[in-house]
Amino acid sequence: MSANDNQLKLPPNCHQDTLALYGYWLEKCRGRRMPARSDLDPIEMPRAVLPGICLVDVVPDERRYVYRLVGTGDVEVRGYDPTGKSVAEGYFAPTPANAIACYDRVVATKVPLLDAEPFMAPNGRYVTEETLFLPLSEDGINVNMVLAFSYCRHARPSNPHLGSERRRAS
Repeated sequence: MSANDNQLKLPPNCHQDTLALYGYWLEKCRGRRMPARSDLDPIEMPRAVLPGICLVDVVPDERRYVYRLVGTGDVEVRGYDPTGKSVAEGYFAPTPANAIACYDRVVATKVPLLDAEPFMAPNGRYVTEETLFLPLSEDGINVNMVLAFSYCRHARPSNPHLGSERRRAS
């Protein structure tokens, strides 16, 4: 398989942050099938994506996938920080099986995956519009980490009266 076989056809309505992170990942491939974690530099990454990223380790035990790093925006959307937990324990998807299936597919195919199925956060405040899963590999062959990014939007304002109070004060 050539490096070009890792290309993902993103839909035209994909959010600009998702497109920016995917472009950054492709740039870091540098002719390889996938970059290593050490190729990524948060200072170089598109700033808008940083709060929504997760780094998930692929581990050789029954946990399979473990959250290594969870961005502040992702923690806010979830309502808790799953760092250190397995995806089965700390998943953010309709079901644990759904979340694990996305990671399984990326690890098996070594190709990015876009899950564009909207999902309402359990707290009802956010909707995840799309999640991009990007494989990372230290040896260039096996996926040992997955970089995930979710674009989320507010489902409704957290304080619906805040806007009217602001209007009255002006």
